Amino acid sequence: MQVKAAVCREFGKPLSIETLELAPPRRGEVLVDLKACAICHSDISYAEGAWGGDLPAVYGHEAAGEVSAIGSGVTGVVPGDHVIVTLIRSCGQCHYCARESLVMCEEVFPFDKQGPLTLTNGVACEQGLRTGAFAEKVVVHESQLAHIPPEMPFDVASLLACGVITGFGAVVNTARVSEGQSVAVIGCGGVGLNAIQGAALAGANPIIALDLSSDKQTASRSFGATHTFNPTDPDHGKAIKTLTEGRGVDFVFVTVGVEAALVSASRYITRNGSIIVVGMPSNGVRIPYDPGKLAAFNQKIIGSKMGETRLRHDIPILVEHYQKGRLKLDELITARYRLEDINEAIAAVNNGQALRNVLVFK
Repeated sequence: MQVKAAVCREFGKPLSIETLELAPPRRGEVLVDLKACAICHSDISYAEGAWGGDLPAVYGHEAAGEVSAIGSGVTGVVPGDHVIVTLIRSCGQCHYCARESLVMCEEVFPFDKQGPLTLTNGVACEQGLRTGAFAEKVVVHESQLAHIPPEMPFDVASLLACGVITGFGAVVNTARVSEGQSVAVIGCGGVGLNAIQGAALAGANPIIALDLSSDKQTASRSFGATHTFNPTDPDHGKAIKTLTEGRGVDFVFVTVGVEAALVSASRYITRNGSIIVVGMPSNGVRIPYDPGKLAAFNQKIIGSKMGETRLRHDIPILVEHYQKGRLKLDELITARYRLEDINEAIAAVNNGQALRNVLVFK
């Protein structure tokens, strides 16, 4: 079948709107008619060449839509179901899946060898981030889907597919922040604000937001931050120590893949404190640390991929939080764009003008 998509043909150049061929779903696979796809910094980083990869490619991985067809053996969804579409592809049986680390699944799927997208001349087109959701339709493995209620708006639901689960999950699943613990979040974009929301729901205090943008600092307060600082302020480190009785915070969540943010994180943590690395830096970024201090102070540096999400467990909880007014999603959307205007939407993100911009399909 044919599908309209935004194609990256050269890193760092505008995406082009093209018609591609999309293969039908095979065993275990599902065709989803997309209704919305949020633009994540990971998509932009790939399109800019920060992590390499094959071209041409279609990126986009934070999506929601309606199931329109299923392959043989699919049991979890039926046509007509409303779902979110994620990059988390899992077999449920391998070494990591058996330990409920679905984001680390080691199975090699047919899509990992040959994706469902081709150009009209038959040349393969990469299914970026295992999803390829800057397109009208996607074919993905059924493990990449989670149900959403029919009444939930697709544009709002799409945020659950990455930005929310990554930030919220880093707090709840990876760090397991508990009531009364102190938290700092570096970077208050979409992922950072959801880390703040997770910390607030966990009962953390104080919750300290650090961002260069005064607008994002203001936004962070509405999502649960108790204090905000610009990290370039020479007195902000002293202020954070004062807020934590001179010790520093229990957890620092670095939600941006920026070297300076990663380097600065260790200055904020207490003894027994942890740095949770959530944002993905470009290939080749390295940061120094003092292993003697790390050991002597019992400090930790921990990675968190996609918030260690278990879709079928975590998404219903997040949906319930949203429905009961405990989780802000509508407020995360800055603007909505047509697929044809994707380059404008990306430019707004790069200029710091957006929390989350969302592509909306008819």
